[in-house]
Amino acid sequence: MQGLIFSVKRYSVHDGPGIRITFFMKGCPLSCWWCHNPEGLNPSVERVTLTRKVGEKEFRETEEVGKLYSVENILEIIEKDSIFLRQSKGGVTFSGGEPMMQLGFLAEALRACKDKGYHTAVDTSGYSPGENYMKIIPVTDLFLFDIKHLNDTKHIEYTGVSNMRILDNLRMILNSGKDVMVRIPVIPGKNDDPVHLSELREFLAGLKCDNLRRINLLPFHRIGASKYKRFDLPYRMDDTRQPSHERMKELKEFFLATGIKVKIGG
Repeated sequence: MQGLIFSVKRYSVHDGPGIRITFFMKGCPLSCWWCHNPEGLNPSVERVTLTRKVGEKEFRETEEVGKLYSVENILEIIEKDSIFLRQSKGGVTFSGGEPMMQLGFLAEALRACKDKGYHTAVDTSGYSPGENYMKIIPVTDLFLFDIKHLNDTKHIEYTGVSNMRILDNLRMILNSGKDVMVRIPVIPGKNDDPVHLSELREFLAGLKCDNLRRINLLPFHRIGASKYKRFDLPYRMDDTRQPSHERMKELKEFFLATGIKVKIGG
């Protein structure tokens, strides 16, 4: 079995505990306005044209985005950095895109990593049938779980899908006893108004349990903006500015009232 991956990030420290290797899998059922990995949206291999300038000359070259990896390929990559992963109590993270869109490969890769003794994490939007999560819960140590908006109408507007399944899956995973870190993208003008923030804090406080390890507040950034033109996709965040450090500190203090640990960033 093979999986389609668009990027492999070694020595990652933002996708779970310790030093990790993160595999970014192609395909996502959401279309978030602020997505910084638009190359992960399409579930197929894509060809894009890159323009490079050398002095006064421009050179164009075609690049394929997305490469097939076997589970054996995954293990070979991990083994090269195994000493760093083990000494730092790190591991392997599958992100995207949405890794649940390649469930068969994901489950097999997670199982193989667990068999080798590695800590496993899945970074997910939560938008997949509950029974799919039940298939990977036994071989997943940590879920990095996104909450983008509690209001279903707004969630549909900004991501293209309802949040009802997402919130149900979050409760289910927490009830399973697996560790969860909730990730909240902070998007000015979209989900950071006082009413929504208060509702979100109350919602998270109601979920508080030992295995809800942390709330990660992810400030909006424009790092992925240049990719949109390359993939012929509209960029809808031109008028949005990154929240200030002061604003993020305020939000950290605000969410600490839940009694859950809070961190700015991944």
